[in-house]
Amino acid sequence: MSLNLLNKRILFRQLFDRISCTYTYLLADNVSKEALLIDPVLELVDRDLNLIDELGLKLKYVANTHCHADHITGSGLIKKRLNINTTTTTTTPTVQSIISIQSGAKADIKINENDWIKCGDAVNLKVLATPGHTDGCVTYVDYENGLVFTGDALLIRGCGRTDFQQGNSGLLYDSVHNKIFTLPDNFHILPAHDYKGQWLSTVLEEKKFNPRLTKSKQEFIDIMDNLNLDLPKMIDIAVPNNLVCGLHDIPTK
Repeated sequence: MSLNLLNKRILFRQLFDRISCTYTYLLADNVSKEALLIDPVLELVDRDLNLIDELGLKLKYVANTHCHADHITGSGLIKKRLNINTTTTTTTPTVQSIISIQSGAKADIKINENDWIKCGDAVNLKVLATPGHTDGCVTYVDYENGLVFTGDALLIRGCGRTDFQQGNSGLLYDSVHNKIFTLPDNFHILPAHDYKGQWLSTVLEEKKFNPRLTKSKQEFIDIMDNLNLDLPKMIDIAVPNNLVCGLHDIPTK
């Protein structure tokens, strides 16, 4: 399956972390060269920055879809690397971090429902609040190109778990059905994770085939209440770090 990007000025890359099965997304305006990273992973900061350098881009934002429990965000280390020449008199750093205000995490920019994130003229993402996996989950929507960055709220044929970090199964069901499933059927679903080798889906596919979210709300709650999963291996390290933009005891290079 391929992406049909209507705005030819936009650059899109999907990057993968084999350890946490996390997708990181790079979006940029090919004319202004302003760029945005969504859900960067700490251990792959070098990969991401090398790609940005190779493509001649100017990174403007590092945005997280939520406060992750399975990996440490690369946002803080990226900022340290790229803001190294920022003087103490500069009010705005070269690269700014973004996260939902509901997450309780530190960031330069705290976003709310219906805010917009822009890079040049090509990258225009609307923020949809999609809590349920965590309180601070958001989905970023590029309406022009039909791209929906769902974080952990909606995965390909699945969804994020709801048994820790303010998880709420009923709230997640409503978030997906009232926010994501009301988008056009042909919009592409681009999740924060995939564990089965799938890289994208569509709104229509998930409305028809998602084995959890095609059920009634009560059936969905029952499914989520009985998953009996182990906690993520990195939760005790990842969450405290991600609450401070991934910078707790993380050395610079």
